[in-house]
Amino acid sequence: MSINAGLFGQFESLTFDDVLVVPGWSDVLPADVDTTASVAGMTLRVPLMSAAMDTVTEAPLAIALAREGGLGILHRNLSVEAQATEVDRVKRAQAGMISRPVSLGPDATLADAEAVMASHKISGVPICDDTGRLVGILTNRDVRFCGPDDDGAPVTKFMTSENLVTAPVGTDLDEAVEILHRHRIEKLPLVDDHGVLKGLITVKDIVKRVEKPLSTLDDAGRLRVGAAVGVTDTAERTEALAAAGVDVLVIDTAHGHTRGVVDAVRTIKKGWPEVTVIGGNVVTREGVDALAEAGADVVKVGVGAGSICTTRIVAGAGMPQMTAIHECAVAAREHSVGGKPLPIIADGGVVTSGDIVKAFVAGADAVMLGNALAGCDEAPGDLELVDGAMWKTYRGMGSAGAMRGRASDRYGSAQNQGKHVAEGVEARVRYAGPLHELVSQLVGGLRSGMGYAGAGNLAELREETRLTRITGAGLRESHPHDVDVLRD
Repeated sequence: MSINAGLFGQFESLTFDDVLVVPGWSDVLPADVDTTASVAGMTLRVPLMSAAMDTVTEAPLAIALAREGGLGILHRNLSVEAQATEVDRVKRAQAGMISRPVSLGPDATLADAEAVMASHKISGVPICDDTGRLVGILTNRDVRFCGPDDDGAPVTKFMTSENLVTAPVGTDLDEAVEILHRHRIEKLPLVDDHGVLKGLITVKDIVKRVEKPLSTLDDAGRLRVGAAVGVTDTAERTEALAAAGVDVLVIDTAHGHTRGVVDAVRTIKKGWPEVTVIGGNVVTREGVDALAEAGADVVKVGVGAGSICTTRIVAGAGMPQMTAIHECAVAAREHSVGGKPLPIIADGGVVTSGDIVKAFVAGADAVMLGNALAGCDEAPGDLELVDGAMWKTYRGMGSAGAMRGRASDRYGSAQNQGKHVAEGVEARVRYAGPLHELVSQLVGGLRSGMGYAGAGNLAELREETRLTRITGAGLRESHPHDVDVLRD
């Protein structure tokens, strides 16, 4: 039985501001705690995911968050092709070995090459003949002094083809580093016995692995990424995203305890069993049971908790988030995935790093953030100057603006009649700077909370930490009071 079962066994439901973590005996320092989470076979050194919202997660934020040790979930307010391209951008952003390097033929022009390099944000491109055999490589160094008059010239005029340094397929990273250093080059093509290009190892990727040791990587050394799919285009979108290399698919609906979501989970698990599926959103034991029986690898919890969500006002439905997390976590422990309890993700309502701590104490295995990440540089929202302060736009996926896009089925709206009942608002959040600094603050708060609880890891935080309920006066006491705050 959960240590906090009595607290959540009342008739009333509780949310983050209703409770506090009770400090306990501690022999661990915040700097020494382990924040690693295991979610359906994936290891997240930072247990944070970004929400699949069009003002939160596109490729830049997904790349940055994966490099910090978390996981980004790309929104689906895009065409199938555009969303698959976003997945591809993340998967190509970093790799131990690029298994499908972008290449051009010998008849391509310099303008073609520069367009490809700009599009993929790469500094060079291999040149291959019709059989795939490597005949040269074009890098920024080769075209540094080219001008507009050279745009129509073939790449063969500029590429490096003589004394081209390559390595055989199977070369590991340590061997590649030695070759790159010996020849003072930055890109090492891998070829088979017939000279056909099979991969590419770059100095940039090796440096990234050294600089970001916590990165969330797949077996090929590429950044992991998730993407949202709906209940009306499940198979079509899944096929394109799986082909692009997506690691996780999220059934993106506001109400996950429905026939459509259950069928969508079954469709993905039957056709693409290798892809991790996150089902949701639910707030009850019955919702967890339904998704688990359908084959979901992870369950996402939260209805109406988001800062830009108006579901509880418009529909009168939802459940305060701490009670929802606890109830769903208790139910999830009765199911297993790969021999371990079914993981749950707390989605919505997080305002501070202290809320993240409380979500784990209630039973979460990871936390999904929207508002908290929407203000960072890497988020796609527009930056605005208002009354001397910088803000970024942030809107709910149930807002009128978002529902005019491709994700209108998220709330089961009657889009076939051209009608949408908005369950979210369009708003602004304070500009938060680079994601790296923001994640450092959030994880620092999580570490501090674990230190107060005496929890050396997230499992101990979930299983051994006690919560206490507080009154309105206790909430006021928790915030700065009886002072004139000079600097926040």
